[in-house]
Amino acid sequence: MIGVIDTEGDCAEWTFPADPGAVRTARAVVRAKLRGWGLEDSLGDLAALLVSELVTNALRHATGPIGVRLVRPDGLPGVLVVEVSDPLPDLPRERVPEPEDESGRGLQLVASSSRRWGTRPGDEGKTVWFELAVPG
Repeated sequence: MIGVIDTEGDCAEWTFPADPGAVRTARAVVRAKLRGWGLEDSLGDLAALLVSELVTNALRHATGPIGVRLVRPDGLPGVLVVEVSDPLPDLPRERVPEPEDESGRGLQLVASSSRRWGTRPGDEGKTVWFELAVPG
């Protein structure tokens, strides 16, 4: 079950249970919100892919709810900020997987596909964020 926190204006937030269906649902709600903002054609595939990677990482390592947040910041036209939060305090680190590794490429994909990305600790857990350029 999705807990929609806010989907009005320039910010949308959702909370998902730590459940494998969260990945598919997160992709769907991100695409729907980007469609509502008129950004699905330009950012839908990339944003959905990167959200999938980060939600999957959260599912693999955390046991609590997963938050997804989209922000179109005032004062930063042309930028979409995407955040994925989970209750695990350990910050992820980018690594170089071996060719035969079945995982470990998510943060590489985020780093190579976004303008900027990073992590920040929270009161309860952490947030991994990235910025996408909104075509003008």
